[in-house]
Amino acid sequence: MQNITATELATWLADKSKNPPVLLDVREPWEYETCHIDGVQLMPMQTVPARFNELDEDAVIVCICHHGGRSMQVANFLERQGFTQMINLTGGVHAWALQVDTDMPTY
Repeated sequence: MQNITATELATWLADKSKNPPVLLDVREPWEYETCHIDGVQLMPMQTVPARFNELDEDAVIVCICHHGGRSMQVANFLERQGFTQMINLTGGVHAWALQVDTDMPTY
């Protein structure tokens, strides 16, 4: 598993010459409703074991949570299931709000 910072992810998403990753938000629905990065797919952590077959094993997937802990656990789980291109957003959506989208609410 690799790690990526919020600013690195923002640069990647802004570069239209690069294929965008799948943005997998593993937070709870209330957290998602409070704030989220545009284009994320919500799959709360506890649902991942039952739903990971909805994801493309060959896709580059960036896991996102509040601060990076839950997303790291999900990325590790998905790697054990055969996913080979897992990336964890270091600092999570909180870092995104502080470093990339300063208008985004924090909690």
